[in-house]
Amino acid sequence: MSEEKLRRQLYASFANRAHIYRLLFDELRSELGVERAAELMGRAIYQRGVQMGSRYASFAPRDMEGLKRAILEGMTDDGAMFAPEVVRCDAKGLDIKLHRCPLKQAWLDAGLAEEAVATLCRIAGRIDNGTFEGAGFRFHADTYQPGGEGCCFLHIRPGA
Repeated sequence: MSEEKLRRQLYASFANRAHIYRLLFDELRSELGVERAAELMGRAIYQRGVQMGSRYASFAPRDMEGLKRAILEGMTDDGAMFAPEVVRCDAKGLDIKLHRCPLKQAWLDAGLAEEAVATLCRIAGRIDNGTFEGAGFRFHADTYQPGGEGCCFLHIRPGA
């Protein structure tokens, strides 16, 4: 299999995940309302992040440089998928701006309104909360907002 074919399949897999998230959210929302649906999906996605966080636990609570290297080296398609920009990396924190996101792009390509995309980005972004909090860091993210550039802006701080 060619590298280009494999890359197309990889990106299609991320788009498929985006569509599953959207369909799950639509079903839950129709039964439970927006807030409850977002809460339930967010909790499940957060737990998956916690499971994934072990790969970064060795850097907790304070090795921001090591964490940065591990994040960048482990990014899908050598970083091309998310186009990360390290805005800050020092003893007090690591900030990474993601300029692309295959989930966000799939939702936009499907014709979803920007407000709906922002909601789905907020829900899907809970995986990062779980990943970094589960690894032993403090974390918050600025997720995509209508009219905004790029996607998530990750803010990782030393843990306790």
